[in-house]
Amino acid sequence: MPALPMTFSSGARLDLAPLYRSCLFSSREPQESHMRVAQEFSEHNLRWKRGTVDTVMYRARASELSVVMLRYGAEIEITPRPFDDFALLHLTLKGMAEIESDGKRVALAPGRSALLAPRKDLRMHWQEDSEQLIVKIPGSMLRACSPGNDPMAQLPSVALSSPTAEHQWATLIQLLLLATHGPGGIGGIGGISGDSALAGNWIHHFEHAVASYLLVQHGEAHAPAPAPQPPDRQQQVQDLEQQRLEAMDAYMRTRLGAPIGLIDLAKAAGVSVRSLHTLSLKHHGVSPMEQLRLLRLDAARSFLLAQQQASVTDAALLHGFGHLGRFSAYYRERFGELPSQTARPMH
Repeated sequence: MPALPMTFSSGARLDLAPLYRSCLFSSREPQESHMRVAQEFSEHNLRWKRGTVDTVMYRARASELSVVMLRYGAEIEITPRPFDDFALLHLTLKGMAEIESDGKRVALAPGRSALLAPRKDLRMHWQEDSEQLIVKIPGSMLRACSPGNDPMAQLPSVALSSPTAEHQWATLIQLLLLATHGPGGIGGIGGISGDSALAGNWIHHFEHAVASYLLVQHGEAHAPAPAPQPPDRQQQVQDLEQQRLEAMDAYMRTRLGAPIGLIDLAKAAGVSVRSLHTLSLKHHGVSPMEQLRLLRLDAARSFLLAQQQASVTDAALLHGFGHLGRFSAYYRERFGELPSQTARPMH
């Protein structure tokens, strides 16, 4: 597994090297994969779809909290039983995950996270080759952070974290990983690594801070449950469409210099090529490939403005334009000047 820091479209960064030191299991057998994942979380129905089974689970524990990276390899659909007194923070590292619980549906592009605390129904669909980071938070810890309340009964079944919270979650998860060493152990934390009692006390308070932050972000735990409202189906559809386009844009931004086709973009967004074309025209006003070209042109202009010694050829090739003539024509159409004029402004 990669040990380099991962940077998401939100700007959040995660170095998962501490987690990748602790492989809980790997398997190419569907039955074994199903059994081992159920042992870690809960009983569930698992439907294998297209792709090759190549399951791997990495796990790191501090004291009460555990962090898991799970990949199935194949496309899968999971229908778990109700959780046994725990909640999950689910963050997508790679691919796309769709989660539906108690009538609400969300889609997680890489770098997006959601709280899961289903009351009745939960169904998850993971794309082929997707990788998911999961933090398991016991109900006992949540109740300790909210005396007099029952957060497990009041947390939303599924809720996206706000874009602002993504940076905070990345920081908290990073610190949590640094507080672990192998499955079940406690590692050194900076200057307190030599004092196990102090380290244990620090980790206890830090873990409860993570649980408290979850309650702050999903504040239903501190307020009376609202009266049930009929779902706004149109708004749900719009939100899901926007999430799919965010996934497409995030995929584009991380591969501005690489060859990309419509099929790649559709797979990143989790829809068909035809559906993606329709969504892009509806929300962006241009086709997916035109949107990619605009992003590349914007990035090339930023490159030329920031790099005083940069050449037009470098700017073109680094941002996916193999034909300099077409690059110059597209650039002039978008910015009203040639790239050479941007690179060497008149004084």
